Amino acid sequence: MPNSFRISIAISITFLNLLAGCLSLVATINENYAAAALLILIAVVMDSLDGKVARRLDSATSIGKELDSLCDLVSFGVAPALLIYSQLLADKWFVAGLIIVLVYIACGAFRLARFNVSGAPDYFVGIPITFAGLFLAVVSLLAAYLPVWLIVLLVLLLSYLMVSSIRVPKPGAVPQ
Repeated sequence: MPNSFRISIAISITFLNLLAGCLSLVATINENYAAAALLILIAVVMDSLDGKVARRLDSATSIGKELDSLCDLVSFGVAPALLIYSQLLADKWFVAGLIIVLVYIACGAFRLARFNVSGAPDYFVGIPITFAGLFLAVVSLLAAYLPVWLIVLLVLLLSYLMVSSIRVPKPGAVPQ
């Protein structure tokens, strides 16, 4: 199989991650919050597949890594932030809620940039933005059972944990 075809397969999966994130944004704008959360969960699946496929096909590239981070910022940064803001914070927490979700997005962007320049092969520094986005999608689905103040604290905690220096083992990595 030609190398360009193998690269195209992995990048296509990355774009499916982006597509799910963008569709989540549209669902949020249309106030279909359950669909928005489910689309973020689909993006998580695509994100977990693109790297595995790239490694399996020996087609990992630096442009693929950068593209993955850009797609992740949309799907696990902007999409869950807008979802939580629109669903829970826009009415009563307007300015404070906006600041909270903008902090989350900024922390996610920093987390992704730091990951792209790091050389830590066996662990992540800070929690991955994919986990944070997944967590917020689940929070959105459970929002009717959670107080808003707790959700605000969770968003702020996830923001901090993304930029923290805690070491999170990568799946499949052997602890040292």
